[in-house]
Amino acid sequence: MIERTLVLIKPDGVMRGLVGEVIKRFEQRGLKIIGLKMIAIDKNFAAKHYTEDIEKRRGKTVRDNLLDYITEGPLVAMVVEGIDSIEVVRTMTGGTEPRTATPGTIRGDFTHHSFKYADNKNMPVKNIIHASSNAEDAEKEIMLWFSIEDLYSYKRTDQIFHYGE
Repeated sequence: MIERTLVLIKPDGVMRGLVGEVIKRFEQRGLKIIGLKMIAIDKNFAAKHYTEDIEKRRGKTVRDNLLDYITEGPLVAMVVEGIDSIEVVRTMTGGTEPRTATPGTIRGDFTHHSFKYADNKNMPVKNIIHASSNAEDAEKEIMLWFSIEDLYSYKRTDQIFHYGE
């Protein structure tokens, strides 16, 4: 099934110069980038992304740290489209805790922090990237970050040659 998902290259990924590498990995996998922008957000906007539901599940300190983290500099937001893209992108990003992320994943190759370290330092886990966790979240997050006019439809050449489209 063709799906769309939101991906954020968080401020630490931007500051470390990993934007091109992350985009390259998705495109090499055959996924399409149908929306892309660099943006710096404020805490009001960040609170719409990291909703109070996170505070209920993980606590106020964790949410506050996430709000600080995502607003510490510009980030790159993109909408990725492809067959089962939500699952594919989540697999490519690796586990949320970088310490346990599999080598070969984005987090496994570029980060190593742990939840324990972050908790001891009262800071967020710097894990470079966000990917929508399921179809419902993807739809909500895409609508938050992009307007319909920001999203583009096109065919990749591999779609034309491989799928006869």
